[in-house]
Amino acid sequence: MKRLLIIGIGAGDPDHLTLQAAKAIAGADVFFIIDKGEEKDDLVQLRKHLIEEHGRRPYRIVEGRDPERDRTAAAYTNAVEDWRARRADLYERMIDDSLKDGQTGAFLVWGDPGVYDSTPAILERLPFPFEVIPGISAVSALTARHRTALTSVAKPVHITTGRRLAEEGPTADDMIIMLDARCAFSGLDDFHIYWGAYLGTKDEILIEGPVREVGERIRAVRAEARARKGWVMDTYLLRRLA
Repeated sequence: MKRLLIIGIGAGDPDHLTLQAAKAIAGADVFFIIDKGEEKDDLVQLRKHLIEEHGRRPYRIVEGRDPERDRTAAAYTNAVEDWRARRADLYERMIDDSLKDGQTGAFLVWGDPGVYDSTPAILERLPFPFEVIPGISAVSALTARHRTALTSVAKPVHITTGRRLAEEGPTADDMIIMLDARCAFSGLDDFHIYWGAYLGTKDEILIEGPVREVGERIRAVRAEARARKGWVMDTYLLRRLA
C-alpha cells in the first residue's frame, strides 16, 4: 500500500526540525509540495532545503498549485469546506500519479500539524493510511522567544483565531490567537500581549508589552511587513493584567 507522512517542520528555523522528523524525511520516497504563488516562494524553498539536508536519494519532489480560496466569503465555514474539498482532489491526483505501491510520500507542514493545520483533515478524505509527525509549533516558538510560559498558575489557556476574538471578545485570562489579520487585540487595554511574526526566520519580529502601549505599534509593523513580503504569519499570547 501507499503510505503517507505529515511531517511538522517547525515554525521557520531549520533547526526546529526534530530527530523524529529528520528520520521521517530520510525515509520518504516522494515529497509533495504545494505552491502558493511567487510571494510565498521562500516557504517552498525552506521545505526544499530540509529535503536536501535530510532526504535520502533517490527521492522525488512533486509540486502542485494550491487551489484559490475565497477569504472574503461571508459564509466562512462553507468557503473553507469548498477549499478543502478541492485540495483533497489535488492531493489524490498527485498521490495516484506519483506514488507507487510500497512507497512513502510526505507532506512537510509548518509548525505542529497536530496543533494547527488542515492537512490531516484533508488526507482523512482520501483512501490512504497516513501518520502525523509532530513538530515545534508557532505557539511553542512564540513563548520561548519571549521567555515566558504558555500557562499561568491554575488557569486555562484558550487557543482561538483572530476572527473569533473579533466576534466574541476575550474568553479567558490567557489566550493564544492564531493568524489575526484584523488585529483584534486593539482596545483590549487590560491585557499584556506577546506578539511574534515570521517566527524562527531571518524576518522574525517580536513585540511585547501592554496592549494600550504597543498595540498601535504592532498594527503598523504588521502592515509594513505584509506590504514588504506580500504575506505575514503571526501569533500572539494575550495575558490579562493583574
